[in-house]
Amino acid sequence: MTSQTVRPGEQMSMLTAARRRKERDELAAGHVVDLLVVGGGVTGVGIALDAATRGLDVALVEAYDFAFGTSRWSSKMVHGGLRYLASGKVGVAWESAVERACIAQHIAPHLVHPFAQLVPIWESTPTGQRIATRAGLTAGDALRRASRLPHTRLPAPSKISASRARELVPTMNADGLQGAYVSWDFKLEDDARLVVAIARTAAAYGAKLITRARATSVTPAGAVIQDEFDGGEFTINARQVINATGVWAGSLDPSITVTPSRGTHLVLPASLLGSPRASIAVPVPGHFGRFVFTIPQFDDVVYVGLTDVAAPGPIASVPTPDADEIDWILSILNPGLDNPIDKSDILGTFAGLRPLVADPEHDGATADISRHHLVTGKAGEVITVTGGKLTTYRRMAQDAVDRISDAPCQTRRIALVGAGPAAPAVGVPARLQRRFGSEAGLVASLADSNPHLLEPISKDIHSPVLGVEVLWAQQAEAALTIDDVLERRTRISLVPADAQIARPMVVQLFEDVHAQPPVPVG
Repeated sequence: MTSQTVRPGEQMSMLTAARRRKERDELAAGHVVDLLVVGGGVTGVGIALDAATRGLDVALVEAYDFAFGTSRWSSKMVHGGLRYLASGKVGVAWESAVERACIAQHIAPHLVHPFAQLVPIWESTPTGQRIATRAGLTAGDALRRASRLPHTRLPAPSKISASRARELVPTMNADGLQGAYVSWDFKLEDDARLVVAIARTAAAYGAKLITRARATSVTPAGAVIQDEFDGGEFTINARQVINATGVWAGSLDPSITVTPSRGTHLVLPASLLGSPRASIAVPVPGHFGRFVFTIPQFDDVVYVGLTDVAAPGPIASVPTPDADEIDWILSILNPGLDNPIDKSDILGTFAGLRPLVADPEHDGATADISRHHLVTGKAGEVITVTGGKLTTYRRMAQDAVDRISDAPCQTRRIALVGAGPAAPAVGVPARLQRRFGSEAGLVASLADSNPHLLEPISKDIHSPVLGVEVLWAQQAEAALTIDDVLERRTRISLVPADAQIARPMVVQLFEDVHAQPPVPVG
């Protein structure tokens, strides 16, 4: 394998502890930025990228780590809004379809992968449900075509036989199975990886991104920051501030009321479902257009979700599912399978809080609250962004930055780091190519002096994370702690038992990284 050097623009995207300290010191010394963004989830980093590409001097602070909150707890999908179309929210569905096309075609094509979703047809499936499903899939494909996403990226919907459905999902309930409707959408390589890629791209355009920096008070002219990593307090002076803290938005902007909705997923071993090659979507009785669905991952696991329940009270840093949600998911999924899943089969669970915009006239289920985003405030005030979805992060950012800049938005066609043309991948593991795109060779080159770093850090965990991924997280992706690696850069911790096994290896690699040569610069 030949070492690969960093292209000039790539070096500017590298997020290290040393860069963090340098940029923090510049800000603390009184440097006035055009825009301070508070919040390092997908919305916050998207705003930082949008503003930086319009020529603004941008700083971003995040109390924990990139993708610490809702952004890492999604279903790991970039989807066309079929559910919203089914509930009559055509505008939200269209926005999702347009943004899906942007991500898949220009922004991060290396991080999205087409996958088939099967809606089973059993003898017991009501005629009305069959007609509605067909109509919904047809309408969703019309949005796909209108968004100019070619069928070579996402095939048109179709209907398949029972035997073919069982080939794709071997454990699908065969009793009375007549076939399945097939639709196509994109699954993300990983939601947290998308957030980090956006952050690094913003850094390449000059944005200063400081994690472990908590904004304790915010005004239109800046914020007081508590440094949670190096200690101390300092002030960032800014001409404009945007609050992109998601479910915590109300803590910085008392005029905003967010209604958190909890979405829970289960993590199952893929072998338990016959190592499926497609998703199965089981309709939720009495809720048109709503499903419990499986999402097979490249690692040996399958995610299953999704709940939508109100989450009143104090906002947890890391939400946890309750027993009723787990029971509910299994109660919907199990009738669609030959053999029911038991709670003891579950490897892990995860839950996220959707930052839904509260509607004072609404008193129904959170599943009925609009998923459209809301931008409040104007130039000279603290602007707050709430609501929305992972898929539409770019449009949310555009709408927010439009409030303070007359320059045209540039992000529809700006490729994230890793999305450019890849160099010949001789000897580069397929996993790295899938997760890092055109940077895969650069990541692999960290093993030039130690080929063992191209091996999984443990053969006893479900995710075959390679040693070079841990080094890269620290050298390029702002991973400051062991948990940054386990929880967000690799997602090993989605299976808690795996995290226990992997932690000592990650600790050792973190210690060894100081003995590694820096990423070579061309």
